[in-house]
Amino acid sequence: MNMSKVFFGFFIIFSLTLNFGFFVGDIENINHHNIYELYAAIVISLIATVLKFGERSHLGALMLASSLAADLGLVAAAIVWAYAAHVAEAQMSVHAITSIVSLSGGALLANVVSVVLLVIEASIIRR
Repeated sequence: MNMSKVFFGFFIIFSLTLNFGFFVGDIENINHHNIYELYAAIVISLIATVLKFGERSHLGALMLASSLAADLGLVAAAIVWAYAAHVAEAQMSVHAITSIVSLSGGALLANVVSVVLLVIEASIIRR
């Protein structure tokens, strides 16, 4: 068993599960979306992205692209959250909450694409 492949797969799948955990809930209720879960999703997603830099296959390049898209969506969600919580005059409006959850939903879709590509790559490896 190749431990680097295990860590690679673990961080990709863990990134997906954390993002899904943040995304699930009522889109207009901030109590259903934990800020710490968003930050954990960002950190794990960034780790997964760094691990993808070593891949040299075409599928590896596609996984890196999908991971970068997920990172961008999650970081944008954190920026909107920080702006809405600390800069905007209205405290966490419904519009801000829906924007945050929508951005994390886009990142979730990018993470799903990355995991599907990982499964495809694993299924085409010949022993």
